[in-house]
Amino acid sequence: MKFFIIAALVAVAAAADYAPKYQAPKYEKATYTPAYAPKYEAKYEEVTYAPQPYSFEYDVQDKESYNDFLHSEKSDYNVVTGSYRVALPDGRTQIVTYRADKDGYNADVKYEGEAKYPEYVEKQYKAASYPAPAYSAPAYKAPEYKAPAYVAPVYSAPVYKAPAYSAPAYTAPAYKPKTSYVAAPSYKAPAAYPKY
Repeated sequence: MKFFIIAALVAVAAAADYAPKYQAPKYEKATYTPAYAPKYEAKYEEVTYAPQPYSFEYDVQDKESYNDFLHSEKSDYNVVTGSYRVALPDGRTQIVTYRADKDGYNADVKYEGEAKYPEYVEKQYKAASYPAPAYSAPAYKAPEYKAPAYVAPVYSAPVYKAPAYSAPAYTAPAYKPKTSYVAAPSYKAPAAYPKY
């Protein structure tokens, strides 16, 4: 018995040494690039243009909307000069003449005309006078109640009639037997018993 126990322990120890060892599989990251995918390379080239001389002028005079202004400007390669006129709400005209060059922006502001402001007249506020309403007391008419006239109901005494019972007539029932009895069957003994 001891031999079997020792043999079993040796077998278990031997099996533990030869047991298969599993490792988690290693997957590489799949990279997929279709053959038709175009390849783009970002190329940015700054485009510079040579300075160009220019000049413009526009004038707006719309009496319905009270718009009245003028703007003109011209430039050679290095210096920008111009002026604009604006009609102000107070009745004056603002004239701005400016020059912009490598030293910065310089503006000369002038005004034509005189500012006019309408004279403010303070109006005296008079509180509204509301006359007190005249209410007349409502006239209620006292209700008139009349005593109801009750009429005593007239009941007639019920008339009871004694019931008349007739004695039932009994006839003796005639009984007939429903089952018929047959005589007991007669059995005959077999002539000979079979032999096996």
